[in-house]
Amino acid sequence: MTNANDVSRPQPKPGIMDIAAYVPGKSSAPDGVAKVHKLSSNENPLGASPAAIEAVRDAATRMEFYPDGSATKLREAIGEVYGLNPANIICSNGSDEIIGLLAQTYLRPGDEGVFTEHGFLVYRIYIQAAGAVPVVAKESNEKADVDAILAAVTDKTKIVFLANPNNPTGTYMPYEEVRRLHAALPKHVLLVLDAAYAEYVRRNDYESGIELVSTSQNVVMTRTFSKIHGLGGARIGWAYAPTHVVDALNRVRGPFNVNAMAIEAGVAAMRDRAHVEQTVEHNEKWLPWVTEELTKLGLRVTPSVGNFILIHFPDDGKHSAASADDYLTARGYILRRVAGYGFPNALRMTVGTEEANRGVVAALTEFLKS
Repeated sequence: MTNANDVSRPQPKPGIMDIAAYVPGKSSAPDGVAKVHKLSSNENPLGASPAAIEAVRDAATRMEFYPDGSATKLREAIGEVYGLNPANIICSNGSDEIIGLLAQTYLRPGDEGVFTEHGFLVYRIYIQAAGAVPVVAKESNEKADVDAILAAVTDKTKIVFLANPNNPTGTYMPYEEVRRLHAALPKHVLLVLDAAYAEYVRRNDYESGIELVSTSQNVVMTRTFSKIHGLGGARIGWAYAPTHVVDALNRVRGPFNVNAMAIEAGVAAMRDRAHVEQTVEHNEKWLPWVTEELTKLGLRVTPSVGNFILIHFPDDGKHSAASADDYLTARGYILRRVAGYGFPNALRMTVGTEEANRGVVAALTEFLKS
């Protein structure tokens, strides 16, 4: 533990060492496993768009030049696809950076930031890093609850983070409920709609937040290229926000926060709508299949609208999530432990390739018989 009175070396500011570091999903299996299926990070099983890969190859021949600090081409491509004004778009090194910048910009020590019980772990991290107080709103049946969120809001609240759809549950808040939440929030409270998995949702009562941002002064929508576009390694995120928010964030972000190859990959990926649709079709086929097959085994699966599922294991002392994880890992299937999200007896599984999906079901069938 860091001693604040130790003057023999530099010390982090108060509160930093109280932050629990984010632990990503594991990516490796024991030696000797012939093939590894990484299903721990909700990555695209189809990979990146071929157009994006080619764009990176081309951009790599000009690596000596700094990128456009405003990511103009990327903002224009996003605006073109979604019908948005590029001036209201800000790009980032993954959507995580946007979340961090929002906390840094709008939270002061003593302020409060609200997020839901099973929300993305980085919300807590960035709220604490800003010196503010993280406040958790209870969920109902693994779904964000508007009334619980509003009950958590006080006169110290400055930001409400809502992952919609949520990770790791895969559940979502219908648009009318999002509107109800926004209408009840004080005007000075920023509502951040984290829509990282929006492209996968096929529900008539869902909206990513574009309309609400367009008609409000206190709503920001964040998005990512890491999921549907398969560019997790390129680290590209973006946000659609009111002009005054974009202006504030541009003053604190790094001057070249999106690298040149990522910009070109993002432009190509955004315009490759065929690859996006192919990814959605794959998910639409295998998400219900995996859900149904695991349910047949007697496992509870939280209904998901994303590209992943949350699998709950029995409390029989033998077939726990930890035991299942060890069993699967030994066979090359890497899932995600989610105890840090409040689910000590569950695993999150990315919808993978046909081979991976069938393999996990087969392995869990044998595991539950043991």
